Amino acid sequence: MRTVRAEWTKLRSLPSTGWLLLAVVVATAALGFAVTGSLDADHCLNECHEDLTRMSLMGVRLGQAAVAILAALAVTSEYATRTIRPTLTATPGRLRVLLSKMTVVTGLSALAGMAGVAGSLLAARAVLPHKGFTPANGYADLSLSDHLTLRAYAGSILYLGLVAVLSAGLGFVIRDTGGTVAAVLMLFYGSPLIAMFVTDAKWQHRIHRFSPMDAGLAITSTRDFAVTTHIGPWAGLGLLSAYAAAAVLAGAILFRLRDA
Repeated sequence: MRTVRAEWTKLRSLPSTGWLLLAVVVATAALGFAVTGSLDADHCLNECHEDLTRMSLMGVRLGQAAVAILAALAVTSEYATRTIRPTLTATPGRLRVLLSKMTVVTGLSALAGMAGVAGSLLAARAVLPHKGFTPANGYADLSLSDHLTLRAYAGSILYLGLVAVLSAGLGFVIRDTGGTVAAVLMLFYGSPLIAMFVTDAKWQHRIHRFSPMDAGLAITSTRDFAVTTHIGPWAGLGLLSAYAAAAVLAGAILFRLRDA
């Protein structure tokens, strides 16, 4: 616990931490509000088949960038300032340092994600009725009492926590803020962009299926995953967990073997 408190103190002292946590909340809720606000039931011929829950959580795709930057800074800032040496002098157990950093950054990211996801839900509940998505028109209100909606919102928080774990793990591998952020953003946003330029439907499906972002965010779907996503919701989150575990394992090995 002393090491966790020390890591919390260091992360809290970074000027960017508060702004990045605020960015997670604002970006997640604001983009969700913009996407749901762009929908209109009057433009549907008979009935809209949009997954309203998934639409309201589109902001997670933007908020994850701030989570990735925060997690990268939590690890790499000490390498940039060379304060990693005093850290390892005070706490020689490198695995303890790694796990403490992971605990702090993942916990903060999950809390910010929870606030952002809650804002997305409130924004969607406020705007969708004015767009014609009402029970009178055959559209149920978004509610956490529905187990699929609850799964989507809770899964989004888990997703952001896993993004933090993966980014921190790569931070221990790369040890440079710019390089870590670039690698994480390319990993998450690059594969869907590549899929746009692939004409073969089978390969498009494979790229989306194994993309960390597309696989992880399958958890936000409340419809038949065979139609709306390329992988099952829990299978997708499990795949993202495997990516995060691989990054942490590689980071732990290199952190133990390399000089500070």
